[in-house]
Amino acid sequence: RFSNGEVVVSVCDEEVLGRVLVDPEKGIRYVVDPLFYKGELKSVEEALEILSTATTGNLVGDRIVKVAVEKGIIHPDAVLVVENVPIAFFAII
Repeated sequence: RFSNGEVVVSVCDEEVLGRVLVDPEKGIRYVVDPLFYKGELKSVEEALEILSTATTGNLVGDRIVKVAVEKGIIHPDAVLVVENVPIAFFAII
């Protein structure tokens, strides 16, 4: 997605697409909305290549968040876990 010169990339693991993740203690309700996340099915490597073009990223799921942390795209302390599903965001300023 492009918006005002920004490149927004949203990636989720296939199995979390459409889930509603809830943590009542933290007051979190996160919808992995297909209208926002659904696109072409890509390998993790392809997703990383696309993420390298992003100015803002939204990542949900074990595989994509783990690799993003390993590659230094996401700091491990910036990962939120809801219902055992990692969620992470980044913005390049």
